[in-house]
Amino acid sequence: MTSIHAESDKLRFPPLITLEEHFFSVAASEAPSAQRYNEQLKNIPGLLDKLKDLGSLRLESMNKNDITMQVISHGPTQPILSPSDCRAANLQLHEAICTSAETRERFAGFAVLPMNEPDEAAKELAYCVEELGFVGALIDNHANGTTYEGPSYRSFWYTVQSLGVPIYIHPTWSTEQQRKGVFPDLKPDGNGTNGGIDEATVLSGSAVESLMASSWGWHSDVAMHIFKLFASGTFDKFPRLKLIVGHFGEMIPFMLDRTIQLSPRWNDPPLRRNFKTVYDENLWITTSGIWSLDPLRCILANTKKDHILFSVDYPFAQNESGKKWMNDLLSSGLCDQETIDMVGYKNSEKLLGVRTRRPDEERAEDDKLQE
Repeated sequence: MTSIHAESDKLRFPPLITLEEHFFSVAASEAPSAQRYNEQLKNIPGLLDKLKDLGSLRLESMNKNDITMQVISHGPTQPILSPSDCRAANLQLHEAICTSAETRERFAGFAVLPMNEPDEAAKELAYCVEELGFVGALIDNHANGTTYEGPSYRSFWYTVQSLGVPIYIHPTWSTEQQRKGVFPDLKPDGNGTNGGIDEATVLSGSAVESLMASSWGWHSDVAMHIFKLFASGTFDKFPRLKLIVGHFGEMIPFMLDRTIQLSPRWNDPPLRRNFKTVYDENLWITTSGIWSLDPLRCILANTKKDHILFSVDYPFAQNESGKKWMNDLLSSGLCDQETIDMVGYKNSEKLLGVRTRRPDEERAEDDKLQE
C-alpha cells in the first residue's frame, strides 16, 4: 500500500483523550452486579485493583502510554444502581477528579445514572453536569432488560438534548430472560448448555458468558438498541441528541449500507430524518478495545472523520494496546496528521467541551523548567 505521505514526512504521535475508561465505586462493590465480573477477574490480572483505583495506578499507566486525558465512567451494573448509589458513585468520582491540579487536568467524568427510573436519571444527569462539571454520561445498554426508546424515557432524552452533552451507550450484562432467549437449553445453574440432554455439556459456562458479553452479544445488543431508538422516532423528536457507541460502532458501520437501504420499511409514514442522517449527525463512534486497523479502513470510508474518537476501554483493555494501535496507525499510511489529531483528541475536545495540553505547550513548559 502506498502511503499518502511523502517518505520524508514524519507523523507526530498526538495527545490522546480516551472516553471508555472505567472504575468501580464503593457503592457498587456491595451490589449484586459485582458478581458478574468473575470471568473478567479470572482472565485479566490486577483488574479489580485497577477498577477501584482513581489515582496513582491510573495515572502511572496513562503516563507510561501517552494518554493525556481519561474521561472516567462507572463499569456496567446489572441490576442498575439505585439513585442514591449513583449519587454516591458520582460524588466519589468527582472527589477523585478534584484531588489535585494534575487530576483536574488529566481526568474528566461521565455520570452513572439510575436508568430504570428515567425521571431520576434526568435529575442526576442535570446535577452532575451543572454542579459537578461532568461532560455527559455513560449508561448501561438496558435497565434490567428495558431499553430506552419508550414514552417513559422521553423526559430523559429531553433533558439530555437540553443540556447538550453526549450519552455513551455501553454494553452491559444480560438478564436471565435474555440468556435463555439465546440459549434455550441453558443448564438450570446457568453453567453452560446441555443440548436437551441431562448432564451433557455442549457449550461451557465460559462460552455462554463470553458470547453473551464481550465476545459478541454486547456489541449486537447495542446496535439493536440504536436501531430501536431510531425506529421509535427518538431522533425525530430530539434531533440534537449526541450518542456515542464504542468498539468501532458496535457493528453498525459494517452493516451501514444495508441498514440505510432497508430501514425505510420500518415506518409508515416515513420518519423525517433517515438513518443516514442520524448516523452522520447524531452518532459518534470510538475505537475502544479493538486493536486492528481493518475496522478503521471501513470506517474512514463511510463515517465522518469528526465523529471518530480514540478510546481504550481501560482496564478491561490495556493502555499499552491503545498506544501500539496509534503507532500502527501512524506508520500505516491510512491517515494524514490532521485526521490523526482529530481522532486522537480534537474530536473529543469539540464534542465534550474539554481541552487537553498540546505537545508544543509541554515542550515550552519543559524548556522553562530547564532555564
